[in-house]
Amino acid sequence: MALQGVDVKKELIRWAIERSGRSADALARALPKVLLWERGEARPTLKQLEQLAQKTWTPLGYFFLTEPPEERLPVPDFRTVGDTPIHRPSPSLIDTLHAMQRRQAWMREYLVDMGHERLAFVGSVQVSDDVSEVAQGMRAVLGLTDGWAGRISTWTDALSELREMAEAAGILVVINGVVGNNTKRKLDPSEFRGFVLADEYAPLVFLNGSDALSAQLFTLAHELAHVWLGEGGIFNLPELQPSAHSMEQYCNKVAAEFLVPAQEFRSFWRKARHDPEPFHALARQFKVSPIVAARRALDLNAIDRSGFLDFYRSYQADERRHQSRRKSGGNFYNNQNTRVGKRFAKAVMLAAKEGRLLYRDAYSLTDLHGATFDRYAKVLGINP
Repeated sequence: MALQGVDVKKELIRWAIERSGRSADALARALPKVLLWERGEARPTLKQLEQLAQKTWTPLGYFFLTEPPEERLPVPDFRTVGDTPIHRPSPSLIDTLHAMQRRQAWMREYLVDMGHERLAFVGSVQVSDDVSEVAQGMRAVLGLTDGWAGRISTWTDALSELREMAEAAGILVVINGVVGNNTKRKLDPSEFRGFVLADEYAPLVFLNGSDALSAQLFTLAHELAHVWLGEGGIFNLPELQPSAHSMEQYCNKVAAEFLVPAQEFRSFWRKARHDPEPFHALARQFKVSPIVAARRALDLNAIDRSGFLDFYRSYQADERRHQSRRKSGGNFYNNQNTRVGKRFAKAVMLAAKEGRLLYRDAYSLTDLHGATFDRYAKVLGINP
């Protein structure tokens, strides 16, 4: 007797489950027959297949292919685990990349139509250029004077300042720890810490907001170096270490010099090294996290690698304990300032208000819909 239901290869069902990172046993609580489908002993109805697609974050059409597709990231992949590249990206990473590509493509077209010029700093440097000169040039473009961190209270404020200055210079900066606004789909910092989509009109930098706050400032500086090189990529920077790729090594050096100039570090280290907590003293001086301060001390041979790793792991453990006690959420509309970005949101909302963009498309680009979209528009001073 022929099996009833949609003819779907069991290999595709197994692939979708494995790709999602969820187990068949976990899915079975909502889809009791999923184990039978995976073994080819039963077939799902179309409605059940739609439910499976939703719960595994798989495009429905994939289930009708002859074999599992090979999904490739649309940007160079600089992520590593040891010396082994990560081959299978998660659906959350793929969906986030595609969403950011759509935003960038729209913003690029919008800026061109509005007569904006190309951003001269994108692709303006090469990996052979002097690191300190590149870092100084980046600070100049972003409007950051020497010692800029000295007037800022904390390193978390420094992250906000750098994000806002990058946006003002024409770089789209998104910080988000979930897919869109779906709090049930958290982004895994062990998979990636950030990525860059390079473009001469609308370069986009994405920071994984699920990552430790202590690492985000360094990741942002690293990504900005990619923008200056004009080269996109995705990376995870385990223990603030880049892959062995020469470009990644260069971006790390630029980021370190950008945040903690070597000359200033050496001058201050003579005093800080005698402090009971030397990396915290450095952090207060340069408005970076203690973990970034320790990383810079390692780079400049002020400490050895074992000393850095001991501090790194201890600090990360303390931060995880603090974050577990910290209330999550916050003001929804304030969160959109980082998840969407004021500059991008205003451009989309004005285009919709002026009739140059369908509201349906504006909702899709911002992950905001209906009354929520209208309320955020008013927060930004725009009456839709």
